[in-house]
Amino acid sequence: MARKLDDVLKRLGDCRDLNDLQDAVFDLRDAYDVEHLVYHSVKSGGAQWAALTYEPDWVTAYVEQNFQTVDPVVLACFRRFTPVDWKRLDWSGRPARALLAEGIGHGLGNQGFSLPIRGPSGQFALFTVNHKVGDDSWGRFTRAHLDDLLLAAHYVNERALVLDGDAPQTPAPSLSRREADTLTLLAAGRSRAQAAERLSISENTLRVYIESARHKLGAINTTHAVANALSRGLINL
Repeated sequence: MARKLDDVLKRLGDCRDLNDLQDAVFDLRDAYDVEHLVYHSVKSGGAQWAALTYEPDWVTAYVEQNFQTVDPVVLACFRRFTPVDWKRLDWSGRPARALLAEGIGHGLGNQGFSLPIRGPSGQFALFTVNHKVGDDSWGRFTRAHLDDLLLAAHYVNERALVLDGDAPQTPAPSLSRREADTLTLLAAGRSRAQAAERLSISENTLRVYIESARHKLGAINTTHAVANALSRGLINL
């Protein structure tokens, strides 16, 4: 599994166009041995591009019925930076239940795990694995593969930006170890008090690291700084 995944990630760097990237997404699905794998990118101006293994009929139905406006996965990922396990979302509303039922009817698995990605110039993307398996097996899968799923998501997003001509033209700033540790803990959902305790520093010192990182990243607030650091690969969850 690890060797096969490494080979796929290496091939991502060799993709010459978006069609090659689409093929790489199928290879990633096979490497993880899951039902489906999806990469979906939305630019700030609204232009979209996706590489996915869903059936075309499901993609058409999703778009025509504007399911993105009621999809708990999309709504949750747009509000946060941390991974989203579908089973932990609220599917109790009628529109959400209808979406899930129709998706399963089109071959989706009962389990899903999505990673939100923030890119340059307001780009937003989702990287999703979907499978048919029991809760215990799915829990073991996500725990075992979280780190390399994060890596694969950012590899795919970075390559998509390059191939689509949207890669950042300016070099990424460098963060100090403490600045990176601070943003990583905040991105993982820790409060400032928890992050300070984990790093064995005061909250005032933590605030200094946050402001320093924010200034380097040109961010308007802490949330923006975390998003920038994630999208540039300066921190990993």
